[in-house]
Amino acid sequence: MNLSERIRKSTIGGSFFRSPDRVTERDRAAGHWSNFLLHLYPVKVRKVEITFKYTGFLGVTSAVLFGILTVTGVFLMFFYVPSPANAYGDVQNIQTQVAFGQFLRNAHRWAAHLMVLAVAAHLARVFYRGAYKPPKEFNWVVGVVLLVITLLLSFTGYLLPWDQLAYWAVTVGTSMAAYVPLIGDQVQELMLGGPTVGSATLLRFYVLHVAVLPLTLVGVLTLHIWRWRKDAMLTLDTKTGDIDA
Repeated sequence: MNLSERIRKSTIGGSFFRSPDRVTERDRAAGHWSNFLLHLYPVKVRKVEITFKYTGFLGVTSAVLFGILTVTGVFLMFFYVPSPANAYGDVQNIQTQVAFGQFLRNAHRWAAHLMVLAVAAHLARVFYRGAYKPPKEFNWVVGVVLLVITLLLSFTGYLLPWDQLAYWAVTVGTSMAAYVPLIGDQVQELMLGGPTVGSATLLRFYVLHVAVLPLTLVGVLTLHIWRWRKDAMLTLDTKTGDIDA
């Protein structure tokens, strides 16, 4: 009996390691299921599903960019106050007075641009390969929702610098919302918090950008990854219409 087995079979070791040592296929499966994160994944996945040629790693790229946005965004929150009197000056101070401030703000901005491109390219690749077809159509819908959330994150972050470009871009964007059938005026008022772009608009966009939309994206992304890995072993026989695992 080696040291690893003795630790696992001891009282203290048994309280930490709830699954057997991964010797056989059954042991590895048991360890997989007992892991907090790995239980979301299937025990086996076709190798082609995780190759660069098949995926382009666009999904991973999108997730990494979101991680960069989260880290740099938290940093920027320490030096930014969402009010018309302070917002523009805070952005200028970040770029000129805060150590590495301009680098981190530029990293945040470019990561946002690249994330929009990566998510759109990922969706286009899925559509091109026909991976939206049954039995994976539900995950395609989840992916479209992720694209919409990504675009909303980009849009809500656009106003935060509170400069002329951001002000008028958001003014035009929210004016377009008024043309939504039946509920356009209500949607525009909900976004603006009043008749025009002002302090209420900035506060609403800030809350959406740093709290509501990121948390929603994390939840939907978790569902998306779980469904992708669960569906990875499903193939549709085009002759019989049966699903094979």
